[in-house]
Amino acid sequence: MQQSINPANGALLAEYELHDDAEIDRSLSAAASAQKEWRKTSIEARCKLLTAMARALRANKDAYAKLITLEIGKPITESLGEIEKCATTCDFYAAKAPEFLADETIKSNASHSGVTFDPLGVVLAIMPWNYPFWQFFRFAAPALAAGNGAILKHAANVPQCAVAIEALMKDAGCPEGLMRSLLISSSKVADMIADDRIAAVTLTGSTQVGQIVAAQAGQALKKQVLELGGSDPFIVLADADVEAAAQVAVQARYINVGQSCVNAKRFIVEDSIIESFTATFVAGVKALKIGDPMQPDTRIGPMARANLRDELHDQVIRSISDGATCVLGGAPLEQEGSWYAPTVLTDVTPEHTSFREELFGPVASIIRARDAEHAVELANDTEFGLGASVWTQDPDLGKRMVREIDAGAVFVNGMVASDARLPFGGIKKSGYGRELGSYGIREFTNMKTFWIGTEK
Repeated sequence: MQQSINPANGALLAEYELHDDAEIDRSLSAAASAQKEWRKTSIEARCKLLTAMARALRANKDAYAKLITLEIGKPITESLGEIEKCATTCDFYAAKAPEFLADETIKSNASHSGVTFDPLGVVLAIMPWNYPFWQFFRFAAPALAAGNGAILKHAANVPQCAVAIEALMKDAGCPEGLMRSLLISSSKVADMIADDRIAAVTLTGSTQVGQIVAAQAGQALKKQVLELGGSDPFIVLADADVEAAAQVAVQARYINVGQSCVNAKRFIVEDSIIESFTATFVAGVKALKIGDPMQPDTRIGPMARANLRDELHDQVIRSISDGATCVLGGAPLEQEGSWYAPTVLTDVTPEHTSFREELFGPVASIIRARDAEHAVELANDTEFGLGASVWTQDPDLGKRMVREIDAGAVFVNGMVASDARLPFGGIKKSGYGRELGSYGIREFTNMKTFWIGTEK
């Protein structure tokens, strides 16, 4: 049984029976059969489906956004933004997929040679709860455009979103069986990965789960794309516009109630401006409205689950015990539901829990750097490598730091965010492979070399 629980008050919203082995088997067979036909369709026909998906998302955006907010507590304004981002990405690939998947000609000793991009087959998508629509559609839009099928195994706490996504795809005209959302326990995943009807796997989730899935997919010799945890640095140098940096920093940390792998988490600030940055940052955090996530002016809702809130609080307590100073928040809010006070820790050093571990919730860690070189050293002193943000008014310094920071993306004078036009992914324990952009659509293709000799 999967339960949908409102984290704002703990109320049970819905319950769903799990799909059994027979239904899993039927779904895999149907997906494999449908994909064999789908791969034969023209790229133009596939792109029409993406356009229909975008239309369906926008037509029901209020209902989908409400569902997101009910199941995970995301503020409704952000939920609406999530749905629009899904639609925009579908539109983007509907327009660009023919270009991205066009054959590439490469000169050789053949009369004609190059690379063609063929679909791999049915991809198993293991998706998290924090962006329940976006995580699926950022994978599905390019994967379907490339001719693949999709089986969605969504997080257990968002079954209503999982069911709604399948219904949306059907309404958009997705061929029968090509996409299926299965409500199953994690114990079923290994057998699915090993099944010959699954060609590849994509996972967005924790580093720990990524290691398990990578081992299972590796054993089965299946292609994987893994987008895992992060402890993104947000570097503010002495010459930065402190006011602007601090304002963006608040959003970068507390969007989605701080529950995103690509949230800024470690604020590395040069010594000469750390006091002014901290004061401005804390004032901005205090101004965030905490309350009913269904209200459009709410910026901080509940965390998605009570156990996640409890784990976060344990990390905060350990960080303070390590020597960090709590200047704001630092405790659960005393009310029904999974609420945690927006928290700011200062005097954080590399020895502290909040520096070493990913804090997946509304907690910011402020770290002092001697200079730009030390800031890069601190930024790279982590097992993660997803995103990074650098604030400086020196363009040359910004470009140099892009090269020096170990991350899948570095934003200068801006907040790290995914964008359909740009590749997204990490290094180190933040995973491997890329989503989005021209690189993402090719991840689940066979980059097939062709060589055609001269006729005699």
